[in-house]
Amino acid sequence: MKRCILLGTAWMVLVSASAAPLDLNALWDFNQPAVSAQRFRERLATASGDDALILQTQIARTEGLQRRFEAARELLRPLRPLLAQAGAEAVVRWHLEWGRSLASAVHDTAQLPPADIDAARSAFRTAAERARAAGLDGLAVDALHMLPFTTTDAAQGMQWTQDALDLALASTKPAARAWEASLLNNLGWSLTTLGRLDDALLKFQQSAAARERTGPPERARIAHWRVAHTLRSLKRHDEALAIQLRLERENAAAGTPDRYVFEELAQLYRALGDADRAAAYELKSRP
Repeated sequence: MKRCILLGTAWMVLVSASAAPLDLNALWDFNQPAVSAQRFRERLATASGDDALILQTQIARTEGLQRRFEAARELLRPLRPLLAQAGAEAVVRWHLEWGRSLASAVHDTAQLPPADIDAARSAFRTAAERARAAGLDGLAVDALHMLPFTTTDAAQGMQWTQDALDLALASTKPAARAWEASLLNNLGWSLTTLGRLDDALLKFQQSAAARERTGPPERARIAHWRVAHTLRSLKRHDEALAIQLRLERENAAAGTPDRYVFEELAQLYRALGDADRAAAYELKSRP
């Protein structure tokens, strides 16, 4: 097996022993990008071939999650010349992270320069096309789901999200199917933005059902919170209250009380005319 070592902007190819298969999921902790970056660097020290390139794209992603977008691009630029000889996954991941360094959930899309938006959209489309051609359905869905971050048009964003969901549901690959709940949730938020609350409620309910099937329990509870939040917006207060009270009990049993649940309960009790309970939950909701 060949091993590629990055020295500045030059690459040397050395012969090395086989390394363990690269498992990015085992290295990622999206709540702690700096910790993840350290894990990737440790793994990079013994990485080979495309694995080395892929790991560097993930280090770049940790920079983006910390809003150090130019630092992410500085890591990605020297890798661009290597793509001509790289495998499909490495190429796809490079385009994904280049796009994310320009437009993502942690960017303010309305403030992005048009050139950055165009470049991000092109990168995501390239990633999606290359991933689909290589049968990397999970990465194709990831790329498609990023396209809404290149527009402020909620309807256009929703169409791109629907395209990603269609691919996820049509795929037999677990990595693609795993996107179902998240994409349904994203559709729910887009519909909420458009003022279509009844349609949004249906998507949030479908997302919660998908989370119940796939877990983990804490993410299912968040999905049900969104259902209840939408029910409150629709003034279906009794239904919303029943869900939020159940979530309060489940969170207490898990040892993870949630102030957002308390905030919703305060608003629900206020809407129902119970000022004392509303005040009690307002106090609980304070950080």
